[in-house]
Amino acid sequence: MAGRPIRAAIAVISVFSIVSCAENTADSPRGFKSQYNQARTALEQGDYARANRVYLRLADDAGPFETRVRLEHGHSELRAGAFDRASAIAGALAQAGTGDARAAALAVQGTADHEMGLALLRQGETAAAAARLRAAQAALDEVLADHPEMDPLGALVGRQASIAARLKTLN
Repeated sequence: MAGRPIRAAIAVISVFSIVSCAENTADSPRGFKSQYNQARTALEQGDYARANRVYLRLADDAGPFETRVRLEHGHSELRAGAFDRASAIAGALAQAGTGDARAAALAVQGTADHEMGLALLRQGETAAAAARLRAAQAALDEVLADHPEMDPLGALVGRQASIAARLKTLN
């Protein structure tokens, strides 16, 4: 008789284990949160390849978090040095977005375009570099004009000044 309660307890634990595993899929809120946390941790630790893989996997099923996931993916691409991909991701978000979401995307896009412009200058591609720098300047101008609170430490203002100085030498 003592074996029956133990078998019942094992059965209950097994059912709860199966249910919790089933609930921790990417489609469930719990699975999504777990994967999002994995991507965020990878981003913060500099494992951009892993962060990008997880963000890409999450993006299409992110529901109300899609914009955030895609923006963080763009930021991860930026930090990985994939400036063209970062600019494209953020540019699409900026085009579709409004308010703070647009401004955040423009900040990433402007930063990526600036870095790409500098890389093009190092390669001697002056015309392409100037075009990227002008795009960066336009993006950052909008962020700083409409949402100056997004630059509390002046990093974007400094980047904007650097772009302006570089464009003067190219014109």
